[in-house]
Amino acid sequence: MGHFAEGAKQSTKRLRFSLLRAFFAFIINSGNERFQNPCDSPILRKIFKDLKPVPWKIVEKETVDEIIFRTRNQRNRLILELMARGGMRVGEVLNLTPSDIDGGRIVIQSPKSGRQTEAAFIPLKLAHRLEEFIREHKIEPNERIFSISYPAARMVVKKAGEIVGIHLRPHDLRRHAATYASRSGMPIEIVSKIVLRHSNLATTQRYLGKVTDIEAMRWIENLHG
Repeated sequence: MGHFAEGAKQSTKRLRFSLLRAFFAFIINSGNERFQNPCDSPILRKIFKDLKPVPWKIVEKETVDEIIFRTRNQRNRLILELMARGGMRVGEVLNLTPSDIDGGRIVIQSPKSGRQTEAAFIPLKLAHRLEEFIREHKIEPNERIFSISYPAARMVVKKAGEIVGIHLRPHDLRRHAATYASRSGMPIEIVSKIVLRHSNLATTQRYLGKVTDIEAMRWIENLHG
């Protein structure tokens, strides 16, 4: 068991353990009832038990809007909006070229899913400002639009959060895009396939997080106010 877990992350260890446990259970269920499942040890189950998922922090729409509107640097504001309005990952934003943009449709090259390409969608008014930025800076079709590093982009997001006194990370903006779409009535299948581009709904549901007190009060007021 030590070799089986050596050098692996805890999440990988838990996955390997669950696969081994399922394999031995299959052997037992196939007719070898006298076989003892070595993974059924209480100690091993405790070591490799699944952890409770940590709830994501959801940033309110009003906070995100304030962050974006108070970001004066044009480049930085576009980077923030592509994540907050289009649900794009920071790496996808940094790899964008003008040739990837077709109005409100953006082609993601070599996405995380392993597919050759994917499509992200942004509001047309954001697409127009992005195209204006490209023209103003004379960016060639196959040049990166935002020629900054990943750490620099993370710092852009961090400093943007400091404007309103919160700790902000790139993925907080992506989660906001999904949560806002869902709370506004977009079907979860569309949130999953279009906004987040997930392969299954379970991953999307973890992104959406809990309903905050502010959201609960807003929905009640909309219904009965």
